[in-house]
Amino acid sequence: MKAKKTVRASRSRRIEMLQIYSLMIPVFILIFIFSYIPLYGIVIAFQDYVPGAPFLGEGVKWVGLEHFIDFIQGEYFGRLIRNTLVLSGLNLLFGFTAPILFALLMDQIGALRFKKLVQTASYMPYFISTVVVAGMVISFIDNQGLVTNFLTLFGFERQNYRINPDAFPATYTITNVWKGFGFGSILYFSTISSIDQGLYESAKLDGANRFQQVLHITLPGIKHVIAINLIMAIGGILNTNSDLILLLYTEATYNVADVIGTYTYRLGIVGGQYSYTTAAGLFMSVIGFILTYTANKVSNRLTGMGLW
Repeated sequence: MKAKKTVRASRSRRIEMLQIYSLMIPVFILIFIFSYIPLYGIVIAFQDYVPGAPFLGEGVKWVGLEHFIDFIQGEYFGRLIRNTLVLSGLNLLFGFTAPILFALLMDQIGALRFKKLVQTASYMPYFISTVVVAGMVISFIDNQGLVTNFLTLFGFERQNYRINPDAFPATYTITNVWKGFGFGSILYFSTISSIDQGLYESAKLDGANRFQQVLHITLPGIKHVIAINLIMAIGGILNTNSDLILLLYTEATYNVADVIGTYTYRLGIVGGQYSYTTAAGLFMSVIGFILTYTANKVSNRLTGMGLW
C-alpha cells in the first residue's frame, strides 16, 4: 500500500514538473528564433560580405581574420577600449551598488505607505523611453537648462554641458543610474523579504543595532544574488548602453564618448561595413564570454556561488 502511494506521489510530482516546464516553451521558442538563428550571420565576419549576396556558396570571398586584425590595429581601437572600460566601469561602480544600497535603506523604513510610494517612484524612470530620457537630459544641461541654472548658483560657468567632453562621463553615468537603479532593486527587495525575521529578533535580543543587523544578516542573505548580478555585470562590461550614448553624444565628445557599440553603429548601419563591424562585435563578445567565465570561476571559489 505504501509502495502504491509512493508511485502515485512520484507520478504526480512528474506531471506537476512537466506542467511547470511547459510554461517555458514559448520563452525557449522566442530565444531560439531571435537569439540563436541570427548567429548564422556571424560567418560574414570572415568574408567580404555584399548586401543581398548569400552567406555561403559560390562567389563568397573569404578573408579569414583580416577584419579582426584591421579592427585591433585600427587607429580608434585604443580609444574605443578606453572609453568603453571607463564608462562601463563607472556604471559598474555606481549602477551596480546603487540598487543594493537603495534596497537596504528602504528595508529600514518602517512607514509602509511612504516606503511603497518611494519604491513606486523609483521604478518609473525604467519604463520611460530612452529617447525621452535623453531629450530631458539634453534640455536640462544646455545653456539655459535646469541643471545648468542650478550649477551657476554654486559658481559654475554657464555652458552647454552636452558639448563638454569633461562632463560627458558624469552625465552618462548619472542618467544611466537614475533610470535603472529602482528597477534593479526589485530582486534585492524580494530576496530581503524572504529572510527569516526570527534572525532579526534574535539579533535584537543580543543587542545588535540596525547596522550590525544589516552587516551580519541582510547582506549574507542576499550575497548569492549580489554574486550572480556581479558576474553578469562583469561579463557585460564591454557592452555599454550604446542607445543612450548615441542620443547624448556629439562630435565634440567623441574622444570620451565613442564606444564599441556606437562605433559599430556608425560604420555598420550607417556606413555599410557589415563584415568589419560584425568582426568587431564578435571579438568583443568573445572577450565578454571570457570575462563571464572567469568571474564565475572566481565567485565559485570565493563564495561557493555562481551561474553554474
